[in-house]
Amino acid sequence: MAISFQYNKTALQGLDKQLKVRERALPTLKNKESALRVEVKKAKDKATDLENEYNKKIALYEGLARLWGEFDPNLIRLNDVRLSSKKIAGVFTPVLDKIIFETNTENLFNQPVWFPDGISIMKETAEIAIEREVYLRKMELLDFARKKTTQKVNLYEKVQIPGFMDAIRKIKRFLEDQDNLSKSAQKIVKDRQEAQRMKEAEV
Repeated sequence: MAISFQYNKTALQGLDKQLKVRERALPTLKNKESALRVEVKKAKDKATDLENEYNKKIALYEGLARLWGEFDPNLIRLNDVRLSSKKIAGVFTPVLDKIIFETNTENLFNQPVWFPDGISIMKETAEIAIEREVYLRKMELLDFARKKTTQKVNLYEKVQIPGFMDAIRKIKRFLEDQDNLSKSAQKIVKDRQEAQRMKEAEV
């Protein structure tokens, strides 16, 4: 990273300050990246477990496809999904609070005897599918934050910190060279003045 700077003490102080900010922030960013990585894995594993559970439930009732053809879908409908949010490593993620279903059980006595069980099965299957979606969304949000944090860690560690260190080294070298030249010039002037005085003393 090309850092623009001037060869003076003010620029040196400014760069030194920016370097220290990044060096202090880097361990925190690395910890955040690790925490996010763990949380992404947890959310992914939970979503996978729910996916498997959902598939098992579907497979279990697939053999009853003929019966499901008789089921009245108007008996149950999804009314609301209530979510809250929880902060994980600085990222707001969704938390499933409640799933509200609306059931129409007024005419159940005219329906086949298994319909109440059918309503329970539909509820359970829908709850698993909704919870899985919430965990997938949680995983996406955490993974996006993890990628951004990884980019920042790489930027600080591989680009900015070495860039600032290099710029500081160049300014210090320049100022040292300037100081040495100034001292050398003073010595030359002093030696000339001394030689001039000696000449004058001889006359």
